Amino acid sequence: MAGGNEINTSECKRIVPLNTWILISNFKLSYNLLRRPDGTFNRDLNEFLDRKVPANTTPVDGVFCFDIVDKSANLLNRVYQPASENEADWGVIELEKPLSTDEIVPVIVFFHGGSFTHSSANSAIYDTFCRRLVSNCKAVVVSVNYHRSPEHRYPCAYEDGWSAVKWVSTRPWLQSGKEGKVHVYMCGDSSGGNIAHHVAVKAAESDVEVLGNILLHPMFGGQQRMDSEKRLDGKYFVTLQDRDWYWRAYLPPGEDRDHPACNIFGPRGKNIEGIDFPKSLVVVCGLDLVQDWQLAYVEGLKKSGHQVKLLYLEKATIGFYFLPNNDHFYTLMEEIKDFVHSDSH
Repeated sequence: MAGGNEINTSECKRIVPLNTWILISNFKLSYNLLRRPDGTFNRDLNEFLDRKVPANTTPVDGVFCFDIVDKSANLLNRVYQPASENEADWGVIELEKPLSTDEIVPVIVFFHGGSFTHSSANSAIYDTFCRRLVSNCKAVVVSVNYHRSPEHRYPCAYEDGWSAVKWVSTRPWLQSGKEGKVHVYMCGDSSGGNIAHHVAVKAAESDVEVLGNILLHPMFGGQQRMDSEKRLDGKYFVTLQDRDWYWRAYLPPGEDRDHPACNIFGPRGKNIEGIDFPKSLVVVCGLDLVQDWQLAYVEGLKKSGHQVKLLYLEKATIGFYFLPNNDHFYTLMEEIKDFVHSDSH
């Protein structure tokens, strides 16, 4: 009789496209090698295994990018833009003129996933995803190279995210439209979605305009074990043991998962009623074990009086958006495109 892990693998391979299954399974294998039982992390091996790609000012598939440092925060950001139709402009980085003085060009501040611990702005998997966001959604993307745990715990990732949003919102060369302002949106997957929420709260409290938040299976949780956590534990790439390790690595020492960084609307969560919180698009995968926490987040936003759209993809797993080999990928891109352009119609 097949063991439990073999059954789970078989179910997963039946539902997930083969290329995606191989990709995420390889990530999971390497992640298991990097986490240590004592809560430390093999950063040197992580950097060796994580395939990086350089920025390219010469366009590839209609998109170019460049790295630029926010010196006030010592934070690297990778900026992705649609290429000019004029080949004479290729290779030129324009940091003086606005993106447009007529049309509105959304600027998406992107926070990569990796459970606060893995990946970076120049990781190949996220570089490719950001390029696809630019191509499919007709936007500019600024990917933030925030500091990672366990070396840099709470609230470091939020502070880096807040620095990035302030930096983006004050760049004249990211302005567009007749108003001459930067049209800022935020997007993140997993821990990046968590960061986007907390930065949006800070922006609302500080009167810095963020027009919308896009959260892809955001990493939320709490002390209580939800039904989806019990039902899907270990079935589709992720185990509760993995998730708990990452929370211990990120949260202040001795804290539990009801910390407001993790449990947004929990017993110690911040009341966000009455603040100018941006509209949200929350993407929930039906095969993600923390989906019940994500659905509770959607309900929490509604009860707080904020605009939120839920995109529930019943047969999607984490990472479905890394490869354009499934209908969910194209559904997501259309939803994001509509979301970031709804204010320009």
